Amino acid sequence: MGAGGHERHGAGQQRPLGRAVAASGEQDAGVAEAARRIEDGVPPSLKFRVFATTADLAALAGWVSHDSGRYATAQRYWSYGIYAAGEAGQRDRGVEIVTRMSHQMIYLGHPRDALGLLGIAAKKATLPATRALVASQTGRVHAALGDEHQADRHLGAADDLVADGLGDVPGWVAYFDAAEHAGARTVSARDLTQTSHDRSRRPASRHFTDAIALRRPGFDRVKVMDHVGLAAALFDEGEPEQGTTAAQQALEEAARVDSTLVASRLNTLLAAARPYGTAAVEEVRTRAKDLAASRPTTVAA
Repeated sequence: MGAGGHERHGAGQQRPLGRAVAASGEQDAGVAEAARRIEDGVPPSLKFRVFATTADLAALAGWVSHDSGRYATAQRYWSYGIYAAGEAGQRDRGVEIVTRMSHQMIYLGHPRDALGLLGIAAKKATLPATRALVASQTGRVHAALGDEHQADRHLGAADDLVADGLGDVPGWVAYFDAAEHAGARTVSARDLTQTSHDRSRRPASRHFTDAIALRRPGFDRVKVMDHVGLAAALFDEGEPEQGTTAAQQALEEAARVDSTLVASRLNTLLAAARPYGTAAVEEVRTRAKDLAASRPTTVAA
């Protein structure tokens, strides 16, 4: 997907900090060069190719910036990407980039802003894949707000679209599949567990297990987030021994990934493990704190 097909929304490759910074610099330079060429004028025969490529570059640069903690920069790239997608006549490409912006709003604790963006995206989405993506993410936001009915409605709509098949999926949204939707269901289940009085709801840990099983090869970062989330869910569900075992595996994997997003999920694990005082849990907390300190963030996601 995107520039060179190597970008995955929420699912980047494992890489040390130096390579992450280098990748960010390369994307910055790529977007700047594309913008310069556009300012110089684009021949009609090249308009689609230039603007479509620019949209891909801007989407990728925005995601790299987001995962590096440069949130305002990410929003600027995505805004430019939406403009470029519009100039290329790629309406659904613009919708997909809007979902990136809304994802950041969720991450930074502004769910109502995310809903506003997703409402706009829902009116413009035409492809089954982008419609499912918007519905999945909208359900996730409603879950964060504690609205069980609306969460179930939108997540169910995404379930149906995914089950019916997403058809001919463009490369820039190929990351969205049953596993990605399952990932939205995991965090939705986690959030609703904290607000819902319905004890018959499926535990969040089972949703995390489903998402892990569905992930395709190469989605290293998001797999780590799933494993950390599974451990946190088990602690939240009163299973400290299972949570400790899951956390030990997750922390081994997290040590190989440089990502602010992973650090924010580690903060969630730390909060979930806090009520337990065994030596094994204390060891988990100490290691999670050390790993989170490499990418300091106050966000717990």
